Amino acid sequence: MRKADLIAHLNALAPQADRWRAKNRYYYESLEKILRFHVPPGSSVLVIGCGTGDLLHALSPARGVGIDISPAMVTIARSKYPSLEFLTGDAEDLPLSEKFDYVILSDVVGYLEDIQRAFEEIRKVSHSRTRVIITYYNYFWEPVLRAGENLGMKRPQPDQNWLAPDDIQNLMSLAGFQTIRKGYGLLLPVRIPLLSDFFNRILVNIPLLRKLALVHLVVARPAPVPVPVETLSCSVIIPARNERGNIEGAVARTPRMGRHTELIFVEGNSSDGTTEEIERVIAANPGHDITLLRQGDGVGKGDAVRKGFAAAKGDLLMILDADLTMPPEELPKFLHALASGRGEFINGSRLVYPMEKQAMRFLNVLGNKFFSMAFTYLLDQRFKDTLCGTKVLFRQEYERIAAGRSYLGDFDPFGDFDLIFGAAKLDLRIVEVPIRYRERSYGSTQISRFRHGWLLLRMTLFAMRKIKFT
Repeated sequence: MRKADLIAHLNALAPQADRWRAKNRYYYESLEKILRFHVPPGSSVLVIGCGTGDLLHALSPARGVGIDISPAMVTIARSKYPSLEFLTGDAEDLPLSEKFDYVILSDVVGYLEDIQRAFEEIRKVSHSRTRVIITYYNYFWEPVLRAGENLGMKRPQPDQNWLAPDDIQNLMSLAGFQTIRKGYGLLLPVRIPLLSDFFNRILVNIPLLRKLALVHLVVARPAPVPVPVETLSCSVIIPARNERGNIEGAVARTPRMGRHTELIFVEGNSSDGTTEEIERVIAANPGHDITLLRQGDGVGKGDAVRKGFAAAKGDLLMILDADLTMPPEELPKFLHALASGRGEFINGSRLVYPMEKQAMRFLNVLGNKFFSMAFTYLLDQRFKDTLCGTKVLFRQEYERIAAGRSYLGDFDPFGDFDLIFGAAKLDLRIVEVPIRYRERSYGSTQISRFRHGWLLLRMTLFAMRKIKFT
């Protein structure tokens, strides 16, 4: 369809847009719910193909702009939502260059004459952390949708482009974007009590059935630009409880990275003299930037990490377990993975290389493999090891994770799941760096296989309900 004909078609539909929305309210509300999961309230949001503005309004942006090729749609949107900005414009020639946190194209790519050009235009409204979110219908549903139009149950639409998620991913790549995840939603796009929830919360997440869903979703980011390592400062957070014999080694073995490296020990009410040892090592190493924090009333590694992150001054935040089973000498690998742009959340993996004999007990290995499979399914990003203590991310990304922590709650005493879930919720690109896992040389593990394993399982099931089966 030529653009002039498309504009005429949309202008004619505009006065009935709210009536069609009311007729298919369940579909539109479900689509808004899917997108609200990915777009935190208070973000800056651009919706391309905004229609009468309902989706942009539903996302609760701090700064919201909608663009539509139909002047009639834009006029209605302005009257409905005067606090938001709406512009008449073409996705293939965007009339603005302002940068947005999120750019949304929902049920739009089917109308575009030149999809690659439209994606290239999105580059000029994207900064390095922008997320582009595209939803489009599954072509498998074409006969059903046409039947709905013929029966007056769905608003009429012209013939559209036929695009699978892989086609969208390819076009995004050609336009300079990197796909982070692909998702699916809505097996039953009408409200039927009990049945709709069963289909759209449970069945849609079964691997084979999910590909039959009506809605396909693609999340992408601009292809990363490497940051010179020498321009970055690093904060290494070392939670330490009863680790007196490892303190000197942690300082001596941690490389100086980037333009500056600080070490922050967070001491967790030890009984073996760890505090005194940290103080001694600080006095013996005046050339190092070392800080001692006391955990006080806080409990658990997760609390210690958050206290350390709050005090850190570096551009990058790194976690190093004080037991030194993850060799500190490997930390530059994490720094380079982040600085290169290959990932935005770097997770260590202990399950690639052979580990020393007593480094991890057999049941712990099985538990780690179970949780890695569960997380891969749960978060639609690949995981080999979820419980490696070493995780590295930019301070800005941690601040966003912390700001959104209320969604999943503050219940993780270890901190690993809290950070992983938060990173996945923000659609950060998660990359794993394999490390050689070593046996402890001092002290004993403070993890209880069964008590803590049960807690981790409960946390996983809770997150599954909040993320996968929401």
